Amino acid sequence: MANVVSADDLIAVQTLSVALPAAVCVDLLEGRLGGQLSELLGGIPAEVDMAAADAAHLAAGSPADTAWHLLTAQPGIGWVTAGKLLARKRPRLLPVYDQVVCCLLGRPASVWLSLHAALRADDGALHHELLTLRRAAGVPETVSALRVCDVMLWMSHRGEHREAGCGSA
Repeated sequence: MANVVSADDLIAVQTLSVALPAAVCVDLLEGRLGGQLSELLGGIPAEVDMAAADAAHLAAGSPADTAWHLLTAQPGIGWVTAGKLLARKRPRLLPVYDQVVCCLLGRPASVWLSLHAALRADDGALHHELLTLRRAAGVPETVSALRVCDVMLWMSHRGEHREAGCGSA
C-alpha cells in the first residue's frame, strides 16, 4: 500500500486540518489521478530517511516533486494539502510544511532540499538529536526523525503564529 492512496490516507490527511474535495478523493481512490500518483510514488523511496536520502530524490523534476505538482494542479488542492498527503505516504522522506512552519522557516528556494541539508550537516547532528528526542519522549521507532522535526517546528511556533497573526504563505 506504500504506493497507493487509500481511504485511510485521505482520512489521516484530513485530521491535519485540511479538506480534500470529494471529486479529487474519488479520483485518487478509483481514477486516473490515483494511477498517476501511484506510479510516481513507486519512484520515491519509502524506507529512506531524509537525512540518508540522495538530494536527487527531493530535487526539481524528481518523482516527489512531480507528484507534488500533480496534486497541486487538482482543483481545491493547495500546496499544504499536497504536501501533507505526500508526507503521509513518505513519512521518513517528506516533511509536513504548512502555514505555521512556513512562517517559522520562511520560503527557502526548496524547503525539502534546505531541510535535507540541515539534517545532513555536521555528520547528521540534527538527525541524531531528533532520534535522541524521540527516545527521550518514549515515542515509538515507527515515528520517523522527520516527523519529530515536523512536530518540534510546528509546536515551537504555533502559539506565536496565532498571537502575532503571522499570516500564511
